[in-house]
Amino acid sequence: MKTSEELRTMLKAIDHRGYPAYKELRGQYDFRDYVLSIDHVQGDPFAAPSRLSVIVSGKKAGFPSAYYDTYEKRITLQDHLTRLFGAQLNRGSKQANGSGKSGLLAASHCGQEVLERTACRVERAGSGTGANQGIAGARAAGAVPVPGTVILRFEAGFPARGRTIDSHELEKMLFDILPDCVRNSLYYSRIDQKRLQAAIELCEDQQAIREELPKRGLCAFIANGSILPRQSGVSDRPMEKAVPFQSPASMEVTMTLPNRGRVAGMGIPKGVTLFVGGGYHGKSTVLQALQNAVYNHINGDGRELVIADESAWKLRSEDGRSVTGVDISPFIRQLPGGRDTKHFSTEDASGSTSQAANLMECMESGSSLILIDEDTSATNFMIRDKLMQEVVSPKEEPIIPFIERVRSLYEDFGISSIIVAGSSGSYFHVADHIIQMKEYVPIDITEKAKAAAEAFPAFSTKQDRFPAYALKRMPKPNMALKKDDRLKLKAMGVNELSLGYDAVELRYVEQLNDSEQTMALAYILKQLELTDMNGRRSMQELADLMERQLDAKGLESLFEGQDVRASLARPRRQEILACVSRYRKLVM
Repeated sequence: MKTSEELRTMLKAIDHRGYPAYKELRGQYDFRDYVLSIDHVQGDPFAAPSRLSVIVSGKKAGFPSAYYDTYEKRITLQDHLTRLFGAQLNRGSKQANGSGKSGLLAASHCGQEVLERTACRVERAGSGTGANQGIAGARAAGAVPVPGTVILRFEAGFPARGRTIDSHELEKMLFDILPDCVRNSLYYSRIDQKRLQAAIELCEDQQAIREELPKRGLCAFIANGSILPRQSGVSDRPMEKAVPFQSPASMEVTMTLPNRGRVAGMGIPKGVTLFVGGGYHGKSTVLQALQNAVYNHINGDGRELVIADESAWKLRSEDGRSVTGVDISPFIRQLPGGRDTKHFSTEDASGSTSQAANLMECMESGSSLILIDEDTSATNFMIRDKLMQEVVSPKEEPIIPFIERVRSLYEDFGISSIIVAGSSGSYFHVADHIIQMKEYVPIDITEKAKAAAEAFPAFSTKQDRFPAYALKRMPKPNMALKKDDRLKLKAMGVNELSLGYDAVELRYVEQLNDSEQTMALAYILKQLELTDMNGRRSMQELADLMERQLDAKGLESLFEGQDVRASLARPRRQEILACVSRYRKLVM
């Protein structure tokens, strides 16, 4: 490992040379308080910025071991440090001058959710198994990582005048701006310790609720005082002057949390729960809060103590999606032309067939909670009214609506449903709990709705028991896909990713919240296609394999010996399988 002074000498030597000379700087440099690693140098000042990382030893960083002794707390600490370091970089960004991206300094932008990211890694006890190149390089140089060692990855635009190196400006970035960013964000003694402690304590409380849900037979919890509405459709921040959530007395439960003590809120029991009410009264707002409650949220978000089953799956219709080898026969008995519904494949699914496929893939993922909004569902998938049954007999209708299956899903498979309905009261007959949202206030109307429903026949056709999901989809390798480490991967926000020349549409995978999760899915799909899909592993086994890898080695393991990029956030197994299922080159 070279010293920081050697780096300064190298910078002076390449000044005014052609831009490619910057590549001579790759390597690690000892800045005494930390190690600077120049991992990748951009090809020219207009290309994607260079990739750098700083490594602060555990002893110098000084973060209490109690802040990273569990997975959840470690991810919270990493998230907090990424936010602090990113804020420092933003202040120093573009202080150096030049053409193109010269002077840019940037770290991962974190949203309201707390996610595992490659941007920051805190070494835990017994870790350091080669999951990241920065640590491996430091170890080789004699700086063996200890628990608490912090690795922070970021981007920097190396300055140039035209395409000529301006090393004086880079020297300012690396020797004047960066050291202050590191010291003010990655050293426990220099940061706001109370704020970090509050983040860790919130994490402990959130985890306590998650562990309490199954013990109490609940699938979700919404704390009283939570702020569920968001500022707008393009902002995930809490709405100002919004109505705080207040549980109806009949569904209120109290939990004793390790830090906040006794917290009351609405406990949603397992089973079938219906949210009803007029338009703009908050039904969909509750559902959106629950679909995002599979993730922890930061202090000040308003949904900090809104917690749902981590496997929850937002179910909707998805016209035009690709489906490969899914058994949709529990909902679609037959299709025109004798098309096979037990191994259904299409390049252009309809509303009902796509929602049926989504539900079966939900079961395949191991989810135990389904979230449904009537507004984004196919009407003929959800229900058939009495008049339609009279005119078109069940024998002539190939679709078995969800209302006929929802009880069996719970009673036979333990899969609960939370449904938002604004126009169909028929679900009153099958729901365990019915909540009316009135001006964002929930009211338990179960008894009233059940009594009113007695005056209306519960339309129902006798169905066989919902069959167990026995089909094992076993993807085969796509022989047309070349085993090429240079295979281009790209993420277009949370809407789409591309693997080579093939696009995967993800805009309706609504629990995908961060573009870095989309990028991670691109790397995961690449590994699965090139390495793990062999025609003998089921979709569940592929998801298990990937989760074990990420648990043991982190997201860094997806880079296969290449430079780790500060651009990935971890998706759930549900999103992994949803991505694979929408890949149009999937071979069964």
